[in-house]
Amino acid sequence: MGRRPRAGVVLAAVVALVAAVVPAASAHEGRAAPKAPATAVLDGARLQRTKIRLDHGDAGLRHAVAGLTARADGWLDQGPWTVVDKPKPAPGGDVHDYLSQAPYWWPSQPATADNPWGCPYVQRDGQRNPEVDTGTDRQDVEKVFDSSYDLALAWYYTGRKQYARKAADVLRTWFLAPDTRMNPNLDHGQFIPCRYDGRAIGIIDFSQSYTSVLDAVAILDTGAPGWSRTDRTAMRAWNTDFRDWLLNSPFGTEEGAAANNHGTFYDMQLAALAYATGDRDLARRTVLDARSRRIDPQIAADGTQPQELARTRSWHYSTFDLVAYTRLAAIGRHVGVDLWAYRGPDGQSLFKAVGQLLPAATGAAPWPYPELEFHRFAASDVVHAAADAGDRAARAAVPKLEAPPGGDLWALRPAAEQLDSIAG
Repeated sequence: MGRRPRAGVVLAAVVALVAAVVPAASAHEGRAAPKAPATAVLDGARLQRTKIRLDHGDAGLRHAVAGLTARADGWLDQGPWTVVDKPKPAPGGDVHDYLSQAPYWWPSQPATADNPWGCPYVQRDGQRNPEVDTGTDRQDVEKVFDSSYDLALAWYYTGRKQYARKAADVLRTWFLAPDTRMNPNLDHGQFIPCRYDGRAIGIIDFSQSYTSVLDAVAILDTGAPGWSRTDRTAMRAWNTDFRDWLLNSPFGTEEGAAANNHGTFYDMQLAALAYATGDRDLARRTVLDARSRRIDPQIAADGTQPQELARTRSWHYSTFDLVAYTRLAAIGRHVGVDLWAYRGPDGQSLFKAVGQLLPAATGAAPWPYPELEFHRFAASDVVHAAADAGDRAARAAVPKLEAPPGGDLWALRPAAEQLDSIAG
């Protein structure tokens, strides 16, 4: 989910140093007994139990906490970021509107004074145009998503106030402060120069990772220093406006009708937003509808995902779609829907879809479909999710998984992320 490996070369050394002090940090600053956060994807009660284990000196969690705090420490001297900092506003002219550029579209002509973009643009699927990371908000918003999540989790587990205060500053700057806030729409996501001012497909810029922000806010809502009741109320209002835009805008309607991972991620984002803003009926309805609307047409009887196998990055997109499905199943747990138990008319299921990944995920067999850049660790989180949901084959596979750069943090944040992000 937008997670980019950070400082992989030095992280092992940092982990070793931090691990030595983690037991003392678990009771840092005299925090009271932890509350269970009302998270939308993560299981708040499970986080609470993990925190209690840490407070009682569980050595088995020490390495994971060291990795998490190393990430959080890396964010302390970065940001905050704001949507108004881009060199040019979105096509509508409002600097508060989010702007991103389609990643797989490239100029077909040399840039000239009369054609500064090199138009027309042509598509090269799976090949990322580096210019999309300059002049838009895409890179900065990923940092907002990642940093707020890492920092909120690190505060929850260690009690270190600087993590909570930094997370609060990041969120206030991007979403709430009048001078720097983002408007709650994605009208100009993944624009294509000289072609489109924005596209429905740009919603995935948020749907793949924004649910981490929802969980970060829920964690801070348990009493984090620097995060006030006013902040909490304002963030809920922003999320309500964004939820309504997803439901009612033409782009939201179009993205919701997508037949591949875009549709799955749309449902996941909508269900999480509905849950976080108090509309449990919408959250439950969205998860229930995903059975016939998503699983039946998107997952074949043998567990393959034909829409994703057709891509040049078939391994990436097969795991990517399952990140959305497993997170949607986690939201379903909060509203009384067991998506893991569902079987389609041809026997389709999430367990079968994860099962298709196991030979390649464990290194037992090569991935037999096209993939420009195979990373075995990309499947690790979705296999963890299936194992936690009770699948025996997935449980047996867990010890054979490849840890992602930065280490396996499943014990601390048991919700799947896209570990081989190609977002930049």
